[in-house]
Amino acid sequence: MNILNIKDISVCYGDIQVLWDISLSVTSGQIVALLGTNGAGKTTTLKTICGLLPSVSGQIDFEGKAISGFPVHDITNLGITLVPEGRQLFPKMNVEENLLIGSYLRRTHEHRARNLKTVYELFPRLAERKNQTAETLSGGEQQMVAIGRALMQNPKLIMFDEPSLGLSPILVQEVFRVIQELHGQGLTIFLVEQNVHQTLKIADYCYVLENGRVVKEGAGKDMEQDTAIREAYLGF
Repeated sequence: MNILNIKDISVCYGDIQVLWDISLSVTSGQIVALLGTNGAGKTTTLKTICGLLPSVSGQIDFEGKAISGFPVHDITNLGITLVPEGRQLFPKMNVEENLLIGSYLRRTHEHRARNLKTVYELFPRLAERKNQTAETLSGGEQQMVAIGRALMQNPKLIMFDEPSLGLSPILVQEVFRVIQELHGQGLTIFLVEQNVHQTLKIADYCYVLENGRVVKEGAGKDMEQDTAIREAYLGF
């Protein structure tokens, strides 16, 4: 069953069109990846799903319900959450305050303590630094906070925008381990990531976006063997 369906979405920034009639779906319980070079439209796609950008045509359905044109807070309240590129934490607030911001929705209030405990179990380092301001954390720790904040929202679909960007190789491995662990817990994941090699190893299904258009799709294991994908993204 598809939890998310996007049909013929087109998006513009002012007079400049950046997405052309893209269609894709995310199956419940899977890791689905969106690949593409810088400027291909990947982040725009995620922002459109979240309601941060309006589409000029097409439709987005979540759990069988049309959500195109919904305000951001209503879309989040349905169970869609985004771990944004660059983390976007509140630098002067401490770790726990940043996490608690993720539970501002009415439906998450009653689960706040349980979710916070879950986040600290997933990221013990954050429990140790819960009173430390976000700006003093390492890049990897800040990414943990960003992921934890998203988990505080009780998501049904969690979307990652370049979660390994700027991290050391060891921390990149940790981020992918966490994504796989969340997937193992039953979360549905939509992943935008430029580390194509690692992504294809964990993704159930992939779409490739070029110049605002979906040009290829297929199972992750098949895409890893695709000659064009290997030459364009894997360097061999």
